[in-house]
Amino acid sequence: MDATGVTDGVGGAERARRVIDTVAWVHLSEGRILGARSRGKDVFYIPGGKRDPGESDIETLTREVREELTVSLVPGTAEHVGTYTAAAHGHPDGTLVTMACYTARYEGTLTASSEIEEIAWLRLADRDRTAPVDHAVFDDLARAGLLR
Repeated sequence: MDATGVTDGVGGAERARRVIDTVAWVHLSEGRILGARSRGKDVFYIPGGKRDPGESDIETLTREVREELTVSLVPGTAEHVGTYTAAAHGHPDGTLVTMACYTARYEGTLTASSEIEEIAWLRLADRDRTAPVDHAVFDDLARAGLLR
């Protein structure tokens, strides 16, 4: 068992799993969700990223959105959408990512920062162009009629 306390009892033996703790911004418009593709990556991600030690969800969300998309989230407007866990794309087998998702209003102009290759408005049909943890978010949003 590793520091995260997550194990996998495959074949009767425990195999430690690494869990990457992330927070993401679910920004919807006209039945689409904003996605970001980092430099050198082959899939889109819901914007956000890893928590720094001691940061709250909202602190992480605010910092990551500013770093990736050059906009500021409006304080007090974040609302939790859900928390999702799946295999971490581009990491060794057994690595999981947990992603706490929030909506929030923002100020500024959405612009890809230097670490982001491309931003795009994604539809449900683009689901397979995203990381595995994003698939569950897409599915939930589609069931709610928010993603077409």
